[in-house]
Formats: sequence, C-alpha cells, structure tokens
Amino acid sequence: MYPSRFHYEAPRTLDEALDLLQAYGDEAKVLAGGQSLIPLIKLRFAAPAAIIDINNISGLDYHEEDSDGSLYVGALCRHRTLERSPLLRSKHPTMSATAPLISDPMVRSRGTLVGSLCHADPQGDWASVMLALGGEIIARSTGGERVIPVSQFVVGPFQNALQPGEIAVRARVPAPRGTRSGTYLKLERRVGDFATVGLAVALETSGGTINRAGLALTGVGPSNIQCTAAEQALAGKTLNASTIDQAARLAAEAAQPKTDVRGSAEFKRHVVYTFVTRALSNPQARAA
Repeated sequence: MYPSRFHYEAPRTLDEALDLLQAYGDEAKVLAGGQSLIPLIKLRFAAPAAIIDINNISGLDYHEEDSDGSLYVGALCRHRTLERSPLLRSKHPTMSATAPLISDPMVRSRGTLVGSLCHADPQGDWASVMLALGGEIIARSTGGERVIPVSQFVVGPFQNALQPGEIAVRARVPAPRGTRSGTYLKLERRVGDFATVGLAVALETSGGTINRAGLALTGVGPSNIQCTAAEQALAGKTLNASTIDQAARLAAEAAQPKTDVRGSAEFKRHVVYTFVTRALSNPQARAA
C-alpha cells in the first residue's frame, strides 16, 4: 500500500524544525529513525500533511553524563549506539541490558530511544526502562523547554503528552542515590518479536539498603506499567527471600495481562513473578 501524499521537510537547525512544526501544527510528524512512523504511514494508519525529518540537525546524536551524574540521550541517538556504549555498560546496567533486546539489528541501526518513547507502543521496552529509572523527556517549542516525567509522558497506547509544535529533543535519567544496579528481562517468541512479558528493574543502594527501587512491566497491559506497590515494598529494605517474594507477588498483581496467541493471562502473570524473583535474586543482574 502506498502512503497518502505529504510534504517532506528536512530542516538543518532545530529552530527551523520548530518553525515548521508551528506552521503545520498537529498535521505534522517528526521523523528521527522512522522505524515506527514509516510503517504506520505505508499502511495509512497515519496520514500526516507533512513529515519533518530532523536527521540533518547536528548535535542531537549524543548520550553523555553531566557533572552531577545525570544521563542525557539526544533525540538522534540510535539503539545501536546505546547497545555498544561503554558508558552504559559501566554505569547504567538496566539500559545496557535493554539495548541489545530492542527488536532486530536493522531496527537498532536506525531507531532511537527518544523516538520509541514518543511512539508510546504498549510493547515498547524503553518506556518500561525509563519508568523504572525515573526518567524524563525534555521537549522544546518556540516558547522554550518543558520537562515531562516519563510517568506522565506516555498517556495511553500510542499517545504521548507532546503538544503541537513541540519536539522531544532528549531524554534524561537522574543521577542515582547510591550504587545503581538492575537488568531487563524479556520473554519473546523469536528474536525481534514484541515482548510476551518484559521487566525493567533498577535499584539504587547504599550499604545493602535499597534507597530507591524501580520496577516496570512491558506487554502485560494497555501501556507500560510501573509497579508502584512493589517499589514501595522494597524501599528502605535489604534484599532477602522474604522481600523478593513480596515484591514479585505485588508486581504480578500489578500486571494486567490478556490471553492471546502469546499465552494465557495466568501464564503471563506467572512470568512476571518469575522474572522479578530472578532479577532480584541474581547477583550478576544486580551488579552495577
């Protein structure tokens, strides 16, 4: 199927892109990696009046820490870059574990973390990771910048909190309170498939005590699910058989799975329990 007709714009500066967005309003779509947008347009699930391709804008393809230890990921930073990042391997274990599990090598070579968050697919892995890490999206318009917590950014299936005229220019992961550890576990039928169940775990500890716990689920609800009760049950505790079991049960209760070709709701809820138990019990998964 051919896409409907649209204007193609390729600005070379962010200011130029923002001016174009303001001119087209909510009839425009921003193209970064295009791994989600292009299939939607080809199938005519989306029919934008204009495509604004930001790939010619320099300075958006970075991931770096600032002086206080916060991590920033630019809008054009590819999954492949994050997959191979020494910075993520050394300091951001949950993100490092996730990057190789994003779709397949072809998608990872072009797709972006920020674009994945904007697409807001309930099966998207990065949204769970950013929920677990307490991440934020920084959006820019001609009126300035706006910081949006990821917990408020994804407002529903394929819906985000961006306003007409805004571009998500980068994502931010706050500096940890203590030693950061964690992992991402994903059950998929084959390589590149959507998650039957995905789990992001991010812990921040000092002296064995959990200062902050982040747990979020992929593929078992209408959107990515933050396991708030399980996080609260872990905060201020040490990991042992009792606290791990409690967190696993609370996370399984938070899941909202449906029976489909990937498995029964009961099976998926059991996988959530198993994944949380495995992630919190495995010292290698917890090692920063």
